[in-house]
This record gives sequence, structure tokens and C-alpha cells, in this order.
Amino acid sequence: MIHIAIAEDELKVQQLLESYIKRYSIENNEKFSISLFSDGDEIVSDYNSKYDIVFLDIQMRRLDGMKAAERIREMDEDVILIFITNMANFAIRGYAVNAMDFILKPVPYFAFSQQLKKAIMQLSKRVESYIALPIENGFIRLSSSKIYYIESYGHRITFHTKKGVYSTNDTLKNMEQKLVNHNFFRCNNSYLVNLAHVDSVRKNDIIVAGNPLTISRPKKKAFMDALADYIGGVVK
Repeated sequence: MIHIAIAEDELKVQQLLESYIKRYSIENNEKFSISLFSDGDEIVSDYNSKYDIVFLDIQMRRLDGMKAAERIREMDEDVILIFITNMANFAIRGYAVNAMDFILKPVPYFAFSQQLKKAIMQLSKRVESYIALPIENGFIRLSSSKIYYIESYGHRITFHTKKGVYSTNDTLKNMEQKLVNHNFFRCNNSYLVNLAHVDSVRKNDIIVAGNPLTISRPKKKAFMDALADYIGGVVK
């Protein structure tokens, strides 16, 4: 079951989006739970991190979608945000809250269904794995989705994560095998990268969670192919 929230102050548009989700459900045999909100302040005050996808109208009367998205991001880092707007220049600001994309009004079914399909594909890639990393007097449990990249140096590997940096005695090859189905890929012999955290590619460098890493020439094509497969598009 995929949980979707719609925050839209135009009743006709809200009903249209709801009907689109129900149509998509029938056509693609997907099950959805739909929650409806008539303004940004409603979804924020009643926000529950159970939602997988949130559709937000940018221009709402009491609390606009952008401000609502900022509040949601404070409570939920993982939910997929998609803006609904009649002005594309407003949607560009969505990158500040890590929005997946935007749809222009009037909303056609095809454009909506493509964004919904894209969001569902992203959800399917969020396969969690946990690593018990030994530390002094115990261990720490790391979620694979929260690991930015793993660095190898000598006989030690270092995990660069959302929570901090942790090191242990292990090999990058061993860790690569453990994370084989979790969207990790080597950009060179020293780094195993979580493709979900690749911000950009610039010639022979990639930016991973704000950190520049080098792509080695022998691994560049395979890495770029893996990244293209992950994001569902073409990466050059």
C-alpha cells in the first residue's frame, strides 16, 4: 500500500488529482491510500510520516506549498514531494526542499501518471539494509540508505553517513558484496558510492552529498551506466 497526500485548495483540482490516482490504480494494479487537505496549514498540523508521496499546490491561501514543504522536510526527510503549480518559475525553488519534480496546471492525466510512476519507481529502490558497525564498547547500526559513500584506506574502511563518520577494519570488496542490491557502485578503487546521494557529475568528478569524488577512467562508463539505470534516464 502506497500512502499519498494531496494538499490543494482548489476543490476541483483536488478531486481531479484524486480521480487520476484511482485511475492509475486500476490501470497499473497499484494500491493507494489517499489523504486530502485543502490548504498547506492542514497537512502540516496533521502531518504524519506515514506518507510516501505528497502532492503540494504551491499557491494556497493560508500556507503556500513551498512553506508547507519546508515544514514537512523538518519532520520527514524521505517523503517524495511533487509540486502542482501554474507557474514554472515557482517550482524551481523546489530544489531547496529536495522536491522530486513539479506538474504544471492544468494537469493532464498523462503528465500526472508519469510523475506518479517515477515516484513509485523511486520508492521501490528504497530497499533498506542494516550494517552493525563495531565501535568502542559496542556497535552502531547503520542504515544503507543513510550511507553517502564508503572510503577504503589500507586495511580500514570509513563510512561517510548522515549521522557522522565511522571507521572499522574491513575491506571495500566485502562491503560491496553486502550492499550489492542496494544501489551502491564503485567510482574508483577507493570509493563505494550510494547512487541515491549523487548530486551531480562534472567531467571526471561526482558530488556525493556535497563531497567531490573522482571517477577513475576505467570505471567511468560502468559507473555512469549504473547511475543512469538508477535515476531512470540517460546520463552523459
